Amino acid sequence: MPFIGRAIESVLTEISNMFPILFLTGPRQVGKKTVLQQLAQKDRRYVALDTPSDRAFAKSDPELFIQRYAPPVVIDEVQYAPELFDYIKVYVDIHKNNGDFWLTGSQTFHLMKNVTESLEGRAGIVRMLGLSNNEIDATGFGPFQVVPEKLFGRMEHAVRLSFRHWALRVSCTCQFI
Repeated sequence: MPFIGRAIESVLTEISNMFPILFLTGPRQVGKKTVLQQLAQKDRRYVALDTPSDRAFAKSDPELFIQRYAPPVVIDEVQYAPELFDYIKVYVDIHKNNGDFWLTGSQTFHLMKNVTESLEGRAGIVRMLGLSNNEIDATGFGPFQVVPEKLFGRMEHAVRLSFRHWALRVSCTCQFI
């Protein structure tokens, strides 16, 4: 399946340029990892903590883990190793480089307590949801804004969906457990 450009990409780039840590959260299967991989430069490392060996390494020796996966790095599903947060904080406080850590997580409520306590003032947090009609149809409207003139302009050019097509799109963007 080809990559579908996301309206959130420019926001992620801005946040990464403003904070040492970009934390991208949202439901499973909305494309968090995919969009970050698309935005990443070739020198950015990637590690997924849903892999049991990487998760065990991060939990058992977080300091060595941060040394092994030195920034710039994407740490996917970081909620599996909250032990990393204190070591990320120390690294960020020493090096002070914006965009060093890109973190993803899908268990928002559990994770937010740890992030706000450990990484306060160091992380830009962005919540990502499923594909919008604009992204699916590649209509080029840009990010959604609550501006009446822009909304009316979108309405004039929007593709009318049958119930069947609407139901298919909704089922693709919802999290089922």
